[in-house]
Amino acid sequence: MAEQSLSLGASTDTFLGFDYGIRKIGVAVGQLETGTASPLETVRAVRQKTNWAVISRLIETWRPGGLVVGVSYQTDGSENPVTPHILRFCRQLEGRYGLPVYQVDERLSTYESKQLLFDELNVSAGKLWAVQDQLAAQLILQSWLNQKNASVKIDE
Repeated sequence: MAEQSLSLGASTDTFLGFDYGIRKIGVAVGQLETGTASPLETVRAVRQKTNWAVISRLIETWRPGGLVVGVSYQTDGSENPVTPHILRFCRQLEGRYGLPVYQVDERLSTYESKQLLFDELNVSAGKLWAVQDQLAAQLILQSWLNQKNASVKIDE
């Protein structure tokens, strides 16, 4: 996606990460300086539509310098049924907020988050459903932050 100038008052160090789903969207927040991401919230759809009011509130609260969205592909790299919806979500984010939107391949982030929560932390299935998307968003954003920080260190 094309980078645009940052909105006034935006923090160039803070980024929001998204794990898009038709029913719910996991959101995480992270900073370039610390190189860390944390789960933030799960945004539930309203009548199978993106809840833009909640996303707007998060963007207003955190004033990110950019947005990072996990794009899901099949293991062979081809699109899966949700990929076009995710790409549309990316375009909508960029159009609504005028912030750069970075896409990250997230083929296994939801699976990894489920494995971490269920297998390693013994989280119940009910709790797992409530937080897995936030953790997937954290994994997506953390991956992007790691790549960004690695490229900055190489350039120094």
